Amino acid sequence: MNKRHGYATLAALMAVVALICCAIYLGVGATKARTAARTSVAPAPVWVGTWSAAPVMAAPAGPADPIGRIDAAGPAGRSVRNVVHTSIGGSAARITLSNVLGAKPLTIARVSLAVRADNGPAAVPGTLRRITFRGAPGATITAGGQLVSDPVVLRVPDDGDLLVTVHTPAPGGPLTFHPHARQTSYLADGDRTQDVLGTAYTRLTPSWYHLTGIDVLTPEARGTIVAIGDSITDGVSSTPDTNSRWPDVLADRLSGRYGVLNQGISGNRLLMYGRGPSTLDRFERDVLDQSGARTVIVAIGINDLLRAPYEPTADRVTAGLAELTRRAHARGLRVVGATLLPCGGHALCTPAVEAARTKVNTAVRTGRIFDAVVDFDRALRDPYAPHRMRAVYDSGDHLHPSDIGYRRMGRAVDPARL
Repeated sequence: MNKRHGYATLAALMAVVALICCAIYLGVGATKARTAARTSVAPAPVWVGTWSAAPVMAAPAGPADPIGRIDAAGPAGRSVRNVVHTSIGGSAARITLSNVLGAKPLTIARVSLAVRADNGPAAVPGTLRRITFRGAPGATITAGGQLVSDPVVLRVPDDGDLLVTVHTPAPGGPLTFHPHARQTSYLADGDRTQDVLGTAYTRLTPSWYHLTGIDVLTPEARGTIVAIGDSITDGVSSTPDTNSRWPDVLADRLSGRYGVLNQGISGNRLLMYGRGPSTLDRFERDVLDQSGARTVIVAIGINDLLRAPYEPTADRVTAGLAELTRRAHARGLRVVGATLLPCGGHALCTPAVEAARTKVNTAVRTGRIFDAVVDFDRALRDPYAPHRMRAVYDSGDHLHPSDIGYRRMGRAVDPARL
């Protein structure tokens, strides 16, 4: 054998060895992949909040709506069909009914849950579910209490509307409700909880009654983001029935990853009772006890500065914000703090209020109060008059944003900081 043939033979042998080694390597890799596929465990589904509304007021159990214009849900034998908008979907749902502000027990006869069909009170056929409580079709909620339902199997959509219908056979009272819902809901006489077409719902209400929360079961969510604040979080001045509040905008951006809950109350204050209990007083109920709560966005304080004769110093407001952070950290939550929006031009926004607002915002921006900051002030202020909102972001009252302003707020939140 000459040297050339010897080299050729050696090269052929080496090629064969390489092919055998490659086959072994690929075979082992494929076996490992199949083993990993067999032994891997899919994420366990967890309960997360998809919608909420903080209890605000006690409505008289009579025919007059406490905020005027439209019928109330109180009289005996009436059903209220609450329309709510989800932030995240799931394979099952459960609801929370509240009698937190009631003075006597509230009897719930029948409740149903369905996916909304269109812009009216009709349900998507095949989605209407009877809600039970420990297996019973109804329940009695003690005064000052709330009740979580049994779960029902239902494909709840991301960014969709649900109908939660509650029938009360007798007047409780006063009824726990959330005004300024910026959402039209419906009323009907009798037990109409199983009415798919919704033809009996001929009366309207701008408030949510009895219902304060909906959770969904999902393996995909990373947790729940809770936004707590005043009318600016509640969405006052946004266009009704369009889900234009800034937490709605944020929910659209986080769709499929986080549930987003809106716990705003119009007129709410951080330090003392205003509209509803102070944020300090309601923080555990409205934030810490929410299903899957992971992060809270705190946007509160301007009403404390605006509402004479109670005029706390900026230091008292920042101390209250720091207390919220301490409580959230004790429960393992991350806290994102928001700067206070400009209010120049509003009748109550005096030079003293502006000075206090500026001092609070400076403290927030230092990073010593919160884990992260969303600078709503910088996002909406007029660069040529920083004490005022830019006209395009102003609803016209120089305090509440327009739909465009709310959209800007929702987009100012950095998802990476959540």
